[in-house]
This record gives sequence, structure tokens and C-alpha cells, in this order.
Amino acid sequence: MSVLQAGLVGEHISRTRLPKALEIMCAEVGWSLEFQLLDTAEDPEFEFDQTVDMLRQEGWLGVTVTHPYKTHAAIYAGDGMHRDVAHLGACNTLVFDDGVTGYNTDYTGFLLAFSAISDRGPLVMMGAGGVARSIGAALLREGVADLAIYDLDAARAEDLACGIGPPARAIPSKAVPEAIRGASGLVNATPLGMVEYPGTAFNAELLGTQVWAFDAVYTPTETAFLQDAQKAGLQVLTGFELFRHMAIRSFEAYTGLALDPGDILPKLEVLRP
Repeated sequence: MSVLQAGLVGEHISRTRLPKALEIMCAEVGWSLEFQLLDTAEDPEFEFDQTVDMLRQEGWLGVTVTHPYKTHAAIYAGDGMHRDVAHLGACNTLVFDDGVTGYNTDYTGFLLAFSAISDRGPLVMMGAGGVARSIGAALLREGVADLAIYDLDAARAEDLACGIGPPARAIPSKAVPEAIRGASGLVNATPLGMVEYPGTAFNAELLGTQVWAFDAVYTPTETAFLQDAQKAGLQVLTGFELFRHMAIRSFEAYTGLALDPGDILPKLEVLRP
């Protein structure tokens, strides 16, 4: 029996459902799973490169990477980033083959999840970290007319907007309320909404004129932001939809085995928080 030996590196990851998702998919193809969580939140001495080097030496097939190491993972992969996502500057899956291949299944997963949204009008995205790089590039590919990006770190928002290119643009804090009111869609790409980071990046009083809202956070699925959006009558796309597609793409990156989403997606539904 083949073994998928991998893990997850990131902060506050104890509630992740990725191991269970991979276990379901491994069972479909007759593989077994050995998966380890490397939660760095309580490890001030954690060193990304050294840890990944060790995992490679131990014979892991690869490692999944989450907040706050996605841009670091892309740097680690270097020229090994897969050509389809090399332009993103963020990586959430490192596969150890002859060298290291970097994938971004946030990007490919979001493209599939976003197919449920038909509106391509102006957007506001809060956050400019690793997941924002993936989602922003996917939105551009999908033909979004205008993408306003805000981050507490203004330089990071500017860097992301420049990296994505027009129609992406960074906006200052004073421009956020007007941008939100004039947007068709709202995207939360910050950690706000996670159990460890309660709250919302969007003032509920500004919601109601938009068409849809998406939150990259999937634990919990019904974040404060999406609850506010639903009350305001917006169509919502949860982070769990992204998670399901991301998990399938991650499994395929690790194993090289293609799965039928139409068959697997319903089986992953049992993991909905």
C-alpha cells in the first residue's frame, strides 16, 4: 500500500480539516495517510527552511503551508515553483521530488469555487498576505473590472497591487468606506474571523449595496463577516468551498493522481465546520 506522508506548517492549525480530507481521498485510491501538524504559534525558535530541509530528509512526500509562511514557501521553492503559479509569489504546497516543486492550490481552488459567482463588478479585498496574492491573481484572471486592496501595512498592499497589475490598486484607510459602498463584491483575505482572531474586516453598517461576499476563513464557516453579509442580503461564498477544491488539488499535487471533483466534493461535505 502506498503511503502519503505529509504535514501542515503554520500558526494555530489545530482545527484544520485537511488531514481528514486527505484521509477520505487516500481511501478512494487505496493509500494510507501519515500526516503531522507543525503548529509554530508557540515555537519562537521555529525556522522554516531548516524544518522543511529536515522533512525532506525524513522522506516526506511534501508539506502544506499556511499562514504566515506562504510567501516564504515560494521563496524556498524558487525556480521550482510550478509554471502556472510562479507569478503569484505565494505557495501553499511544497512537493518533494527530485528537488522541490511549489504549488498554489489556493489559487486553483479559488478559481473553481469562484465559478459560482457571476458578477465581475468592482471589488474590495481586505488583506495583502499570502492568500490575498492567490485570490487577487485569480480574480484578475476571471476578468474583475476593479480590485481595491486595503491592508494595515500600506506598503504590502501597494506591493500586491503592483504585482497583480491593473485593475488592482491599493487604497488608504480613508478611502475604504466609499470603496466598500461602491463595490459589487467583498473579499476577506485576512485572518479576522478565525477563532484565534475574532472580529471582521468589514463594518456591518457598510453592507447591503453589494452583490456577494467571500471569506477565505473556513473555520468557522459562518464568520462574523459572512453572517453580517447574509443579514444584508448578499450572496455568500464560504471559505469551505475554497477548502474543498484546495484539498483536492493538494492531494493531486502530492500523489500525481487525478480525482473526479464531482465524486469527491460531496464526500468532503461531511467536514463542513
